[in-house]
Amino acid sequence: MNKPGQKASGSTFVQSVLDLKPRLAVFDCDGTLWAGDAGEAFFYWAMEHGLMARDVAAFAVYRYRDYKAGKVDEETMCGEMVTCHAGFSVAELERGAEEFFEEKIAVHIFPPMQELAQELGKRGCEVWAVSSTNEWVVRAGARRFGIPPDRVLAACAAIEDGRCSSRLVRVPTGDGKAIALREHFPDGAIDAAFGNTVHDVAMLSLARHAFAISPDASLEAIARERGWRVYHPEEDLSINSR
Repeated sequence: MNKPGQKASGSTFVQSVLDLKPRLAVFDCDGTLWAGDAGEAFFYWAMEHGLMARDVAAFAVYRYRDYKAGKVDEETMCGEMVTCHAGFSVAELERGAEEFFEEKIAVHIFPPMQELAQELGKRGCEVWAVSSTNEWVVRAGARRFGIPPDRVLAACAAIEDGRCSSRLVRVPTGDGKAIALREHFPDGAIDAAFGNTVHDVAMLSLARHAFAISPDASLEAIARERGWRVYHPEEDLSINSR
């Protein structure tokens, strides 16, 4: 098994996690289970496919530019990327999310992470997905990892008469991920957690075993300090494609 703070390599990573025999595991999604930012990609895809009112879309484009420029905080933007679909039916959004995921994201799934999540489930581990991306997209992706819809904690709005409303329910990012998990698991018995950015630190800190997956520079530094294991699934993909 790799020493804490060191990078795992190859297929040994999956086995090293399985050897821990976790009973409860939580995964961030974008950048952890698959490459890229599905939340941002769906944001623009939805505009192009009519899942956002035109006036809302016009405002949202400028709003997102402000976010990228650091003028809007992460939690606020992630919440608005859900409520921008207010008025659309859940059925429409679920169909759109499935189509989007298959078209844009499925090819970017990290096979070792998919194998890990599925194998954990087969061995009786309770596997959850926690993400600041909207729940329609996260659920579409999570099912490919054997994670059922009722084990997804993602950004979501209240549903009124079968339609998305402008009233937020939850935006799990930063401390919000840990808060959402504590609400579901008050005893804090999380065995393994997986994340890729500094926004996952609060969640990772709850787990007995924390894993930094393709971490950004800030998370990698924290992982070294705290002895968390690091794994780069994209490096395995590049090796296998040669």
